[in-house]
Amino acid sequence: MEPTPEQSPHHAYPDHWEADVVLRDGGTARIRPITTDDAERLVSFYEQVSDESKYYRFFAPYPRLSDRDVHRFTHHDYVDRVGLAVTIGGEFIGTVRYDRINELGRPASAPADEAEVAFLVQDAHQGRGVASALLEHIAAVARERGIRRFAAEVLPANNKMIKVFRDAGYTQQRSFEDGAVHLTLDLEPTEKSLAVQRGREQRAEARSVQRLLAPGSVAVIGTGRTPGGVGRTVLRNLLASGFTGRTYAVNRAFDQGLTALDGVPAHRSLGEIDERVDLAVIAVPAHRVPEAVADCGEHGVQGLVVLSAGYAERGSAGRELQRELVRLARSYGMRIIGPNAFGIINTAESVRLNASLAPESPARGRIGLFTQSGAIGIALLSGLHRRGAGLSSFISAGNRADVSGNDFLQYSFEDPDTDVALLYLESLGNPRKFTRLARRTAAVKPVVVVKGARHSGTNPPGHAVPVSRIPDTTVSALMRQAGVIRVDTVTEMVDAGLLLADQPLPAGPRIAILGNSESLGLLTYDACLAEGLRPRPPIDLTTAASPQDFRDALAEALADGTCDAVIVTAIPWVGENGNAETGDGEVLAAALRGAAAGGPAKPVAVVHVEIGGLAEALAAASSTAAPRTRPTTLASRPATPRGATAPATTATPPAPNASGTAQPPAATTTPPTTTPGRIPAYPAAERAVRAMAEAVKYAQWRRQAATPGKVPEFLDDTIDEPGTAVLIGTLLGPAPDPRGRPLTHDEVRELLGRYGIPVRPTLPAPDPEAAVAAAARLGYPVALKTTAPHLRHRADLGGVRLDLADEEALRRAYGELTDLLGKPAELLPVVQAMAPRGVDTVVRASIDAAAGAILSFGLAGAPSELLGDTAHRLVPATDRDAAELIRSIKAAPVLFGWRGSAPVDTRALEELLLRLSRLVDDHPEVVSVALEPVVVAPQGITVLGASVRLAPPPPRGDLGPRRLPNY
Repeated sequence: MEPTPEQSPHHAYPDHWEADVVLRDGGTARIRPITTDDAERLVSFYEQVSDESKYYRFFAPYPRLSDRDVHRFTHHDYVDRVGLAVTIGGEFIGTVRYDRINELGRPASAPADEAEVAFLVQDAHQGRGVASALLEHIAAVARERGIRRFAAEVLPANNKMIKVFRDAGYTQQRSFEDGAVHLTLDLEPTEKSLAVQRGREQRAEARSVQRLLAPGSVAVIGTGRTPGGVGRTVLRNLLASGFTGRTYAVNRAFDQGLTALDGVPAHRSLGEIDERVDLAVIAVPAHRVPEAVADCGEHGVQGLVVLSAGYAERGSAGRELQRELVRLARSYGMRIIGPNAFGIINTAESVRLNASLAPESPARGRIGLFTQSGAIGIALLSGLHRRGAGLSSFISAGNRADVSGNDFLQYSFEDPDTDVALLYLESLGNPRKFTRLARRTAAVKPVVVVKGARHSGTNPPGHAVPVSRIPDTTVSALMRQAGVIRVDTVTEMVDAGLLLADQPLPAGPRIAILGNSESLGLLTYDACLAEGLRPRPPIDLTTAASPQDFRDALAEALADGTCDAVIVTAIPWVGENGNAETGDGEVLAAALRGAAAGGPAKPVAVVHVEIGGLAEALAAASSTAAPRTRPTTLASRPATPRGATAPATTATPPAPNASGTAQPPAATTTPPTTTPGRIPAYPAAERAVRAMAEAVKYAQWRRQAATPGKVPEFLDDTIDEPGTAVLIGTLLGPAPDPRGRPLTHDEVRELLGRYGIPVRPTLPAPDPEAAVAAAARLGYPVALKTTAPHLRHRADLGGVRLDLADEEALRRAYGELTDLLGKPAELLPVVQAMAPRGVDTVVRASIDAAAGAILSFGLAGAPSELLGDTAHRLVPATDRDAAELIRSIKAAPVLFGWRGSAPVDTRALEELLLRLSRLVDDHPEVVSVALEPVVVAPQGITVLGASVRLAPPPPRGDLGPRRLPNY
């Protein structure tokens, strides 16, 4: 909404202040600046406010606004006087205003940094978190305009408003003056205010998804008059699932006399329905969707599932239609699943909702499933059903124009019916938020993700979200850091999900293997080694083994304290008559279930070949099992049995072995207890082992997450944060180039030095005499290097000469270099003092607009680059992150004494990583840093080369007020 010419021409309408927000009850609303066009809306809003609320706002009876009041409250300069409104359906439901004041409390302009703030919320919408959302946004506006404090006068009886200020998390002071409570809020975000904001965001977004999945009534708009078609199919599936709420069929083409269809009330419009409908499933052509959405909004529908296609998947014109669809729905406070969605399912006994195109509702279970693809959704539902797995909920989001995987994580975190969250994603609209939410959710329940469109560099058709340029390997590393189980295929997703949903987490990597086939046991053993597990020699029960033999062997393995999990391999066994017994698998399944139920709680998986019905019999154990006990805190360990102690954790991970994989310490405690559920069965050893390996890694992450890492406090004494900020401001200048600027060698050394990162100096050597003079200044021995861009860091091309002990050797090397590679003006040679010998490494930090700051580490040289052997972590990195970072590359054994070499100083390397992490986290203007090479010696490290790029900081949406994305 643009301002009229009456408003100050010096301050344009700040459209970036507009935002859609999710309120406490899960509904949406729009926050925007108030303009002169809002006079009638303001008057109408005020007339609907109770006399008590008016009294609390003005401290006196104030039945109506005067013309002067209306002019004052709708005319703002957007700097010293700002007003924001919350709207639903275009009408105000709440307002907030600040006026800049001086130390005497009188109107003022900058540099005065205090403002008086006042709120008013319509009584019908109080309790929905309107004022809290307004406070977040008006505080962000004020900080942008140079205001640092809010002052507010509140009547003592206005407990709701006092609570809004008190619970915001800002540093505040309170006093009682002249019969009113005087509050002063420091607007600088604090750790508490950010936690409060994110907690409110989590509860609101979870509630918004819960409203969609658990409606009291559903209307299918576009239900066909004859069998077949999308709408009629959804109606049929709703009825077949036994939906516990009320169902309505809606189609404006119904005959006037039609009152029922398939046994449910039939109506030509929502207005004919006597009650408010909670959820509308829209299955009409795209050109009719806006009309249907507006009708839903006018009649109080809470959420929409839009099955209709013809939006962003059709190109730019469809993308604009999709944006308009979202804007229209949100203007009425509704959230959307879709468009181009497959539908939603909730198997809870109190709901039994199948508002999807899936012809059969899945069994009730403990797995929550989110997918951005209808086709993949169909395949996953079919695969889970075939293997006897049940679901708690299912969302196929289609083009995910509104409700996304982030919302599903918010819901899954709170949902007591979900033990495992599975997500098929083709795009990440907000990777920074995704990793934050995934880390929190993974601390209490597994999150398994398949990422499609990994290598295309673009988003799939229909996904109108920002494109992240970070490589897929980096995305995978960041997911792992957040505790996400990243797998490559939907088959692997199902494999891992089945194990995690019904089996306890393993206490370590020690695997017992038993079965009646020596060959299948050896295949399983090899697969375990390939996945970094520690298998025990397989136990061969021979082909004559009976189900009782399997039961006895499994019970013995589970009771063995030297193993953490068991994989059972089975082929058809030889019966008493000498014939192979394939059977229906029920006898063997009963034997295995009995052993698992009677022993210590350890995960069990079964690999079977040609045993009919075994997988189904094992799955039938408890596809609707009662929920397992889950921790209620964000960083809880898996439960341990009575009398046992929780596994110890350390801040520093173990050193890798020669294969480059970190060896987890052997478990020394009894594994966590869990009510035994269904036992997952796999048709191939590799699939079972891969699922078990993912469970082992996730369990290790969970144990470590219980005691999160930290940034060592001693760094604070050696880091000059204020001085660095001043230096960066000077280097960027008053009008910085948006593209940024690279720093010179001396500027780099000064900047990094302020964070305790010394860079070994280099001196230019444009001719042999200058090289000799530089060496005399630095001291022999020295190195002679070319710094031309095409030769930099390419020792393999001959552009580096090391260990030059005297002037003669230096002159000879200079001549060889120029004879071989070109003139000095082309080579740009430099002289540098030699560093202690060690392992050459590369440390980098960069800013991705979507994911944030990323810290990277690898060994220097072409082999590491060719193999992509680089590890990544999100900034800010903790001491544990730094330790894991250097141990997670495949070539890490080189740092720890590989083949008899001396181990290098990894502690000094970890400190360097932490210092660089602090630098880019403290100063977002540092958009790129490369330290190459960093020589790690047995004692100490040396940074031989460094480059830094500064630029105006990219926006940090994760630190601002809550808002829904607008793609």
